[in-house]
Amino acid sequence: MTDREKERAIRIALEAATWAPSVHNSQPWSFSITGDEIAVRADLERKLRYGDAMGRQQLISCGAALFNLIITLRCQGYEPVARILPDPDRPSLLATVRAGEPTDVDELTKALCDEVKRRRTHRAGFTDLPVPDRLVDGLVAQAAGEGARLTPVRSAVAVEVVAALTQAAQGVQSQDRVLNLEVIRWALPPGSSRTDGVPADAYPTEPARTTPYFPQRDYAWRHAWGNASDQSASTSSGVLTLLTTSGDTREEWIACGRALQRALLYASAHGVSAAFHTQALEMHHLREYLRQELCSGEYPQMIMRLGITFDDTTGIRRPLSDVLDA
Repeated sequence: MTDREKERAIRIALEAATWAPSVHNSQPWSFSITGDEIAVRADLERKLRYGDAMGRQQLISCGAALFNLIITLRCQGYEPVARILPDPDRPSLLATVRAGEPTDVDELTKALCDEVKRRRTHRAGFTDLPVPDRLVDGLVAQAAGEGARLTPVRSAVAVEVVAALTQAAQGVQSQDRVLNLEVIRWALPPGSSRTDGVPADAYPTEPARTTPYFPQRDYAWRHAWGNASDQSASTSSGVLTLLTTSGDTREEWIACGRALQRALLYASAHGVSAAFHTQALEMHHLREYLRQELCSGEYPQMIMRLGITFDDTTGIRRPLSDVLDA
């Protein structure tokens, strides 16, 4: 392959990286290119100061972008060579990825790459259509391939417990004016030209209550923005899953992001969407309770519901020129 072909592959991979999910669609990353090597950095100006003071959710988001970068380079015919946290003196440098030797592309890689721009985060209930157990098993395997554990919560009592913790956390956070202002900073009004944040059609004005009830972020706080369409038929909470890691280091947060995105793309390829709940994980004592009582001592990094929906929402991303450093 020629140098020009490699340059084109790198640019396609960078475009794909920008389509990763991120907390409030804040897109908290930046990239730079040196030769055939891409640097992935955390954009500290986009870290949530109140909701994510430790930067855990930011690194999970950047890990998802890193996975998109890696899988797309492979899909373009280059074996990616990645180094995680390569320089202790530059903590915002999360990874470097080099486009290595030519490689063959398998069908799974192609399928995952096809979903990069199609995948959407869901922010409401699901239809009653079941998610097949075999697919859930496949998602578990995909997450394990990146070093994280995805556990479906099968016990109805345990599902109720996680729902109650989510309700409690959302209830407390809804009374925190500073935290609410941080959330609605990323909630876009109808017709907004911004290329980050959550578009008005991507969250309901008044979401229907799922059974059991998993409250969403109140992006419509103190205004009437959002999608006002009737979602009364979509009240199933879907399949509850917990994404965990054995430790709680920065490297494991990045690995969790890679595992999350790999599972999400696999789910999307099979017509399944995901809704995220991080409220309880932002409160230390609730997260610790989850770790000890439901996660076998592992660290919960994401609470995620999986299900089927026919909603069609907008996906927006910053142009590559905004995230690529000179």
